[in-house]
Amino acid sequence: MSRRDGVWKDECGVVGVWNHPQASRMAYLSLYAIQHRGQESAGIVTLEQGGHRIQKGLGLVAEVFDDTTLDQLKGRAGIGHVRYSTTGMNQMANAQPLQASLSNGPVAIAHNGNIVNANVIREELKAQGSIFQGTNDTECILHLIARHPSPNLVECLQQSLAKLQGAYSLTVLSHEALFAIRDPQGFRPLVIGKIPTAEGAAWVVASETCAFDLIGAQFVREVEPGEIWWVDAQGEHSVRIPRQAARSSCVFEHVYFARPDSIVFGQSVYESRKKAGRILAREFVKSGVADCDVVIPVPDSGVPAALGFAEEAKRPFELGIIRNHYIGRTFIQPHQAIRDFGVKIKLNPQSAVLSGRRVVVIDDSLVRGTTSKKIISLVRQAGAREVHLRIAAPPTIGPCYYGVDTPEKSQLIAATHSLEQIRDFVGADTLEFLSLNGLMEAVRGEKGGYCAACFDGRYPTPLFGLDEQPKGNVRGLE
Repeated sequence: MSRRDGVWKDECGVVGVWNHPQASRMAYLSLYAIQHRGQESAGIVTLEQGGHRIQKGLGLVAEVFDDTTLDQLKGRAGIGHVRYSTTGMNQMANAQPLQASLSNGPVAIAHNGNIVNANVIREELKAQGSIFQGTNDTECILHLIARHPSPNLVECLQQSLAKLQGAYSLTVLSHEALFAIRDPQGFRPLVIGKIPTAEGAAWVVASETCAFDLIGAQFVREVEPGEIWWVDAQGEHSVRIPRQAARSSCVFEHVYFARPDSIVFGQSVYESRKKAGRILAREFVKSGVADCDVVIPVPDSGVPAALGFAEEAKRPFELGIIRNHYIGRTFIQPHQAIRDFGVKIKLNPQSAVLSGRRVVVIDDSLVRGTTSKKIISLVRQAGAREVHLRIAAPPTIGPCYYGVDTPEKSQLIAATHSLEQIRDFVGADTLEFLSLNGLMEAVRGEKGGYCAACFDGRYPTPLFGLDEQPKGNVRGLE
């Protein structure tokens, strides 16, 4: 989560369950499967006899819930959320799902994404008397729904969401229905599935299909961009948000954020990452790495690309760096100090694989460069004769304003340094990035449909001042 002019954005995962006798446990397991999308807080709201029960807290899914709390979350429907945040804002007021009692009944909402005009809407609502409890943009949605005069929740959602710009994949639980909603540009993923039960099918929704694999659900389809889908006692329904926009799905989901065993935006994340590695090898066939002794990944998100690279380059693939799987992902840890410590405790190079050899290191992306610098140093300390760094994504030159916690532009090494300067900083013998055309080929996005603003600076929405540089000091390269 990053701060933008007083409002803090969420990078999260959401789930929903309808008509299942163990709804809270299905939500719990689904959240467990998408824990990688947020490690700071977790929450579940269930529906029982027209009212909501809620349990949420700071920490991992397994720390927030146990058998006792799940037993208390009675009902056959529920929604859930996992979230992460920066220092000082990891507070209960921002933990989701958010819940409110409105004129048309109780409503709970879980949100993945970032609403870029939230500051504008928030100030308008405050001027009209609305009171905000937290610092997240999801509260704006609740207030807009609450102020809408229609008693019909679908109409409230349609008209309220049409006012929003940016990314939102939502699960919403009312007293009589489960909703799954995506913004008109489809920035963040959201999918629908079914679980066969003795009493008929239960419906489930989740940020990623890996949640369905865990709970035994059958994938049905994506929630379409701009769609409000819901299921109630009468069955499933769908309407559109009355605002059109070109599809701009986040390409970084395929580069890094999503789990490799998920199907995101209609294609396998594992296969797109592996294909990116193949293309990366083809693009730089004359760069000297064909003479390397071994190709190794930065685990774990670099593994598929490294496999593709090694196959294309016809060089041996080895696990030259072993990851401690009991340490969280460095990219989404809130403190730079924790990131620095995490690299040392998380990754251990194998001298038996690396000593005296010419090594190609494959990573999924390069953001600040500080982690890559430490990895290159570790590989050299393990005895590598040469270290060639290849990145299976283009240089990251701009922040994301739609739900991925990339830093401010001043902290992005590729935004302020040349390729040779980056190579020198990280300490590699050579450095190359995948081209943007190569990435689009890997994700089948040659004809558009993806937001790649972090790589090309072309933001698909107005930014409402979010792109203004913050005042005061910012962290530089370390």
